Amino acid sequence: MNKAEATQPVTKTLAQYEARAKVAKAMAHPSRLFMLDLLGQREMCVQELTQSIGCDQSTVSKHLAVLKEVGLIESRREGTSNFYSLTCGCLDGFFQCLETVVQSDVEKRTSACDGGCQL
Repeated sequence: MNKAEATQPVTKTLAQYEARAKVAKAMAHPSRLFMLDLLGQREMCVQELTQSIGCDQSTVSKHLAVLKEVGLIESRREGTSNFYSLTCGCLDGFFQCLETVVQSDVEKRTSACDGGCQL
């Protein structure tokens, strides 16, 4: 972002921020983040996700419904199985950004504690 872009007024509406918050809220669960990470690698059915995550099928299905409602994933039916995949490929970059923030926070906390406290 250049200086001119940084000084431009924000023109997004409250509705746009509410939509962003809805997507962020859908992602705000460790199991759903895990599912998104797995689905970023390949399409998977509910049974595969259930085995990978270690939750029961009804819980996995509820998580998938939340992710599908906000448009992060899509499904297709094949026989008696539902297969899920990501709707956008940009999540990998988003997760890399999150990991950078998390790692930076850990490093700051570690240096602040100077080895004398637990994180």
